Amino acid sequence: MEHPGDEEMRISRETIYRALYVQARGELRREVARALRSGRTQRRPRKAAQERRGRIPGMVPIAERPPEADSRAVPGHWEGDLLLGRQGRSAVVTLVERKTRYVLLAQLGRERTTERVTQALKERIRDLPRHLVLSLTWDQGKELAAHARFSVDTGVDVYFCDPHSPWQRGTNENTNGLLRQYLPKGEDLSRYSQEELDRIAAELNDRPRQTLGWMKPSEKMNELLLR
Repeated sequence: MEHPGDEEMRISRETIYRALYVQARGELRREVARALRSGRTQRRPRKAAQERRGRIPGMVPIAERPPEADSRAVPGHWEGDLLLGRQGRSAVVTLVERKTRYVLLAQLGRERTTERVTQALKERIRDLPRHLVLSLTWDQGKELAAHARFSVDTGVDVYFCDPHSPWQRGTNENTNGLLRQYLPKGEDLSRYSQEELDRIAAELNDRPRQTLGWMKPSEKMNELLLR
């Protein structure tokens, strides 16, 4: 604001932070850590981190998701994510339907390629009626980079959350928290078979939920399947 026409009189906050971290040594570094809200002693520029992660081509933002999905008025809109095991070396796909809170799990083992993830998603939704699989909301992880092919093969629209916005998949985040009772972070999740994951999902789907009027997700899903 003070120098609108002189770019040499401007400096970004990232440059300031980097100067602090680079120059700080010994006691000064500890003072810097105490002074900063984050308490960190190192900083990685956000822009560089974003460039390393890159963008997924053709992403459709969550803002374009149908209103009926946002309001949970219509079933068939799912949220998904990867639940990671020890040191991020193993993973399980978690899917939850927004209206019924019904959960599906898929074993990935130690392979998190986009081909493996999309194939696992197809296998999980294969037996569901078309009207119960309308859309999928995901974060911006590269494991769903092949979303366009997935949509062509399945007819399921894929929407991506904004960066660093896990609350936009709040149902899935809450479900993942419940799943950690069965699949702790420190474990190698590849040791769980698909049959074991199905049993875990069934147990979670058999748990009455206050948000469903104390009905079970399995009961709500059965109502839809019988229509």
